[in-house]
Amino acid sequence: MKKILMGGVLLASLCGGVWAQECKSQAEYAKAREVIKDLGRIVAPSGVQEAYKARIGGIDQWINVRGQDKDNPVILFVHGGPASPLIPAIWQFQRPLEEYFTIVNYDQRGAGKTFNETAPDTISDSIHIPRYIDDAIEVAEYIKARYHKDKVILMGHSWGTVIGMGAALKRPDLFFAYVGIGQVISTQENERISFDYAVEQSKAHNNEKAVKELAAIAPYPGDQPLTRERIVTERTWAQYYGGLSAYRDSSEYFYDAGKLSPEYNDCDVGAIDAGNVFSLGRLLPEFLRVDYRNVRSFPIPVVMFMGRNDYTTPSVPTDQWLKRVKAPYKRGVWFEHSAHMIPWEEPGKTLVSLLETVRPLAVARSKRK
Repeated sequence: MKKILMGGVLLASLCGGVWAQECKSQAEYAKAREVIKDLGRIVAPSGVQEAYKARIGGIDQWINVRGQDKDNPVILFVHGGPASPLIPAIWQFQRPLEEYFTIVNYDQRGAGKTFNETAPDTISDSIHIPRYIDDAIEVAEYIKARYHKDKVILMGHSWGTVIGMGAALKRPDLFFAYVGIGQVISTQENERISFDYAVEQSKAHNNEKAVKELAAIAPYPGDQPLTRERIVTERTWAQYYGGLSAYRDSSEYFYDAGKLSPEYNDCDVGAIDAGNVFSLGRLLPEFLRVDYRNVRSFPIPVVMFMGRNDYTTPSVPTDQWLKRVKAPYKRGVWFEHSAHMIPWEEPGKTLVSLLETVRPLAVARSKRK
């Protein structure tokens, strides 16, 4: 299987294109999973560690909640993809964050464990961006009530920033602040910048194969339809030259995270790819039309984490948007040694940046209540 991330969208090239996931045995990883599970146990008496289903948007969706102290601010983290859930990867980067925040992740409709809960043909008509935005709002409302919080911090990564921005704009009353990581502002602008980077790097490295393949899809995006094939060509080379993970030509640490995850069983691991295949074709046309450039005023504090080397969702459009938008509070944080996978690439700076720019907003406002 070939996997690449397209401007926040995971593209998985599957032979046959089937939806049904394979419950391939991961028994060889069982001992390692147990070690990770034991290390990750929340043992603090004040902590919370829960995984459960909740009725969101008319279907059961899986929610994962972890934190060392229930009194800490809550972060609702909206994953990328579409259908690229974070829950199987949180063991890689999240534990330090759990000392200062209660972190809530959920598998979106058509993704991961949630994909396994509902027959795909029963939700096909609901695979649209507005429904995902409403789902995020419902999750926020549910979490607020269950954990007795006035508001939560909303954080999105990659594709999840499309949902997160929409939810923050629609229901700002639910959130202390919004944090975008690998923010999507304009899909079309992102595609142009990523293509130019791929061409520049291919020529600089005298990669004749890459230069030829990229020339075949030029001008890009141009006036031709942005087909899956054109996107795959562009993303393959942009990410080969570090546009997904800085200084790396691949990111297997992310794609194979589920094999070692104590949160996912064999069928859940298979559902990652199956859910992606199910969701992508339905969401791609809408995703390619995403454009938040005309949002001139933001109703809540907004913080953007921007990878200097990100050519999956390039950071320049985000930086430009942040400089001109009006908001009660706004901050941009550059991650000089990151591309698109900031929490994995610079986990220490991710934590420090959240503590410096976001946590005070939630703590101060909670104290005024």
